[in-house]
Amino acid sequence: MRRIVRTLTLGLVLVVAALVVPNSTVAATQAALVKVDRAQGIDYGPHVIWILAVGSDARPGEDMLRTRGDALQLIGLNTRTGAATAIGIPRDSYVPIPGRGSDRVNAALYYGGPQLLGRTVGDLVGIEPEYVFVTRFPFFEDMVDEIGGIHVRNPRFFSDTHLKSNGFKPGRIHLDGYGAMAFARIRKSLPAGDFDRSANQQRVLRGIQSTIREKARRPGFMERGVLSVMEHLHTDLPPSELFRLAQAVAQVDPRKITSCVVQGGIGDVGGASVVLPYVDQARRYGDQARKDATIERC
Repeated sequence: MRRIVRTLTLGLVLVVAALVVPNSTVAATQAALVKVDRAQGIDYGPHVIWILAVGSDARPGEDMLRTRGDALQLIGLNTRTGAATAIGIPRDSYVPIPGRGSDRVNAALYYGGPQLLGRTVGDLVGIEPEYVFVTRFPFFEDMVDEIGGIHVRNPRFFSDTHLKSNGFKPGRIHLDGYGAMAFARIRKSLPAGDFDRSANQQRVLRGIQSTIREKARRPGFMERGVLSVMEHLHTDLPPSELFRLAQAVAQVDPRKITSCVVQGGIGDVGGASVVLPYVDQARRYGDQARKDATIERC
């Protein structure tokens, strides 16, 4: 998928840019960037950075780092070659969660925050992220509106009674903040359910990147975004590490980007529908991408 990772979301790009600026003031937390504590050394390529991007289901007043996650994209950036890859993980994937038995993968955020979610995804794919980036959906909507909306290429018509009753027509369509959120979250009316939803999340990311790239040189455009993120981000990372992330994002070559969604079967656990992920496939993606952030084929 072209250019999807160069800007993971507007939030992530502006986060790493904003926090190299000293003396920032944090208001109500709407996004967080957390470093994962790894239990042991992992044989990654020395030039590859892995970031897990997550949408939080937190309601007003809830801790967004201890609620169920939604959009899950494991993103690798190769700072030496400019390659990048995105591995989509359906939120309903039923997997082992360290210390908690088995549950949907997104429950790991509720049980143990970004650290446990990072370990859980790492056990599935074979790649444990260095960082977890979490954002609230209202903040995501505001950021999309702030850049004037996005365009995506929608392969088919779909709708949802609660989120988008009039639906999304096929072809190239414009989405405002709410539309982008709905496009990325609707599942039940899609032919492949969770798998199509994950692919739609990647289409939204691509639309955000394309809009930012188009408008980045407009006077004040990036500065306004930076100031907005500075007011709402929580992180304990030092400026030097944030600068490293900013460099990694900036070095991505759009011609060297790949992306896949982990597939699976549909099962029933305690009367609830879940995705039974193809673990061999997830590990194959991990094996291909671990050292160079490149997947040869899905």
